[in-house]
Amino acid sequence: MVERKGVRATDRFRKKRDAILDASTVLLNQRGVKGLTLADAAAAVGLSTTSVTYYFKRKDDLAAACMMRGIGWLQEAAETAVAEPTPADRLHKLLELYFERVRLMAIGEGSPMPTLADVRALKDPHRATVIEAFAKVFRKVRTLFEAPELAWLNRGRRTARTHMLLAQLFWSGAWLHKYDPEDYGRVRERVFDILVGGLAVEGANWAPAPVPLAELAAGDGAEMSRETFLLAATRLINSRGYRGASVNKISEALNVTKGSFYHHNDAKDDLVVACFDRTFEVMRRVQRLAMALEGDQWLRISSASAALAEFQLSQYGPLLRVSALSALPEEIRIEQVAHSDRVSDRFASMISDGIVEGSIRPVDAAIAAQMLNATLNAGSELTFWLPDVTQKAAPAVFARPQLMGIFAR
Repeated sequence: MVERKGVRATDRFRKKRDAILDASTVLLNQRGVKGLTLADAAAAVGLSTTSVTYYFKRKDDLAAACMMRGIGWLQEAAETAVAEPTPADRLHKLLELYFERVRLMAIGEGSPMPTLADVRALKDPHRATVIEAFAKVFRKVRTLFEAPELAWLNRGRRTARTHMLLAQLFWSGAWLHKYDPEDYGRVRERVFDILVGGLAVEGANWAPAPVPLAELAAGDGAEMSRETFLLAATRLINSRGYRGASVNKISEALNVTKGSFYHHNDAKDDLVVACFDRTFEVMRRVQRLAMALEGDQWLRISSASAALAEFQLSQYGPLLRVSALSALPEEIRIEQVAHSDRVSDRFASMISDGIVEGSIRPVDAAIAAQMLNATLNAGSELTFWLPDVTQKAAPAVFARPQLMGIFAR
């Protein structure tokens, strides 16, 4: 009898803990680490804050537990996928498992998956623990590319492709809501087709036209002063998360006073919005320059992609990671997502025109554009996984596999 009481108590503990994690993961995805509170987590499951602290003493304990649970599922999915016989089979299995998990979440039959974009907003030791756990998943997914037919892929190129692949999974949360859950299987197959086949028609060459990176940054002296400020803030937010990029740290990086910060921006949220505005304006400039090139849409798409991949690692980069969206109030976040969608829609139009003229193979243009956006945005973190990659190599190492196929030589 004692043992059964213990079992029942353990079950109750686990169920309540899982309920707290489920509710907290939703809040974490909506608000980021900065916006998650024990009080809100408690209210979401009808408990007092004191009751929640029985399970999680501090907010970072709770946020890290949400992330670690999601990473644990990713590890299991990756281990299942890489047991398949061929790289293509492994890729398909990983997509199958991930999209099914997302479908179950959408219909209320599965626990929510946490966004891992805000990991850097955690404090150590939680941050280090979560990053190491994700690195283990990353290394497992990278074995997807281990096969005799891919022996030509060196470790660095496998790493770049793994980063690109995982970016596709995580970015899908930004656009899958446009589809009914019953269509997720069809969407998955189109994602698989684009990953394997790319956008290039058979016989296409990788020869992007050079785009002067200096033309993508602000032009006159007054703009450059603000550009320097926003670039420093972007780099800090990307590397340390919203919470880690304090006003003091941004000011110190530029050797200016806090008063100068508030001269540029009324509040920190305004700064994030300004950094996003800069990011989307750079992408629009790239698109405009590419669309003015003489040639077909394949040349324009590949040139725009190569320019942005190079820009991310240049003295003018990086662009702000989409992970910063979770730190913004909902109404501002919705507006910034709309900006991102407009950038994707322009890429979709270019892809559609390329399909019509025959320079791009038939694919789902809307999905392909979102996937391209995911890759280009993830380029800002390429040096985290591949420290030795150079600015000039980034287009071939990172953008080309997206456009010509993840297994293409």
